[in-house]
Amino acid sequence: MDELPVVIIGAGPQGLAAAAHATERGLDAIVLERGDAAAAAVSEWGHVRLFSSWPELTDAAARRLLEPSGWSAPTVGFPTGAEWVDGYLAPLAGALGERVRYGVTVTGVARQGRDKVVDGGRRGQPFVVHTRNVDGVEARILARSVIDASGTWGQPNPAGADGYPALGENASADLISYRIPDDVSAFAGAHVVVIGAGHSATHAVLRLSELARRAPGTRVTWLLRRGSATNVFGGGAGDELPERAALGVRARRVIESGMVDVVTGFRVAEFRDQGGALAIRSEDGREVTDAAHVFALTGFRPDAELLRELRIDLDPALEAVAGIAAEIDPNIHSCGSVSATGARQLAQPEQGLFVVGAKSYGRAPTFLALTGFEQVRSVVAHLAGDHESAARNELVLPDTGVCGGAGGFDEGASGCCAAPAPSVLQIGARPVPVG
Repeated sequence: MDELPVVIIGAGPQGLAAAAHATERGLDAIVLERGDAAAAAVSEWGHVRLFSSWPELTDAAARRLLEPSGWSAPTVGFPTGAEWVDGYLAPLAGALGERVRYGVTVTGVARQGRDKVVDGGRRGQPFVVHTRNVDGVEARILARSVIDASGTWGQPNPAGADGYPALGENASADLISYRIPDDVSAFAGAHVVVIGAGHSATHAVLRLSELARRAPGTRVTWLLRRGSATNVFGGGAGDELPERAALGVRARRVIESGMVDVVTGFRVAEFRDQGGALAIRSEDGREVTDAAHVFALTGFRPDAELLRELRIDLDPALEAVAGIAAEIDPNIHSCGSVSATGARQLAQPEQGLFVVGAKSYGRAPTFLALTGFEQVRSVVAHLAGDHESAARNELVLPDTGVCGGAGGFDEGASGCCAAPAPSVLQIGARPVPVG
């Protein structure tokens, strides 16, 4: 099978970095991207500024691939998603050339001639990657190994507090959004509700609070499942991601100014139509009424459907790769306290399959781009037979000063860090993102 390519699913930051490492090591790699351009998911949140600075947002092998063309790595500032694409991801995809195929959706991955149940001869069979292009034409690609870097952007969590859509949520789809808003001017003079305690929700609240200052009559309500608003303010001076620390400071100010109404302990059970607006009922019977629009920013979850015919091991709580779950549990760790997670920890029962990037973290919201770059460096080294390099830890993360997770939202701040702890959504890794 050495003559077959490594197939990489997703041309996002980690998928492109994996291809750069494979190219550097002389491995044949194919990147399959369902969008019509590189980093299509990042482009969808291009208006959002990342918490990570430029030096934390480029991969070493990618830099080595790009620099001979005259490209130089940005060294200062905190880019938006669009700037990340234009300044790094799109040039990287261009340098990879025909290795990246666009408009190709991966619909499933299996062992050739073997479904999940069959043991006999399994390891000796190549992977078969099932695809469909934009014209609906289906194809099959044989692969020596598969790196799933498809992310979680397409799977936002619902507003319903039990993990399923609340009553009426699907029927109210026209009035509920699951992404950080860009232009909010259409909501001037209206009542807008934000659901969620992470940094995506904070971004949305701050954008809407600016609108409320400019447009009298605009109301902003922030619904938190947690019993206290303290957790949304971040790690303060203990946070080595200064843009994220600043976000928490701004959130505290708008709440203290009275520009935003905060409702704590509110777990959404039902949305009810009020003649073009929504009433939102909590599990304990409280209601927020007359909502012209709702931004449900409650995180993302992985989609394991395309791997259903492979033998995979995911953590039952986080839906993260089982080998790294204990290291990334947001109830224990922040993104800065997680150790490097390499090929050994990411290995699946299906030999030759690796899930990397935000998808490897499942529902844990503590992923950073730097972590993903280290993952793919180690995985590709392993595939190239350089097991010493694969086992080496080359990851240095910022000390975030935050660590709280969903498990303690009834009790308030967690005690594993010096500062109050939020449920972190890092932008350098994925938006709602971002790290």
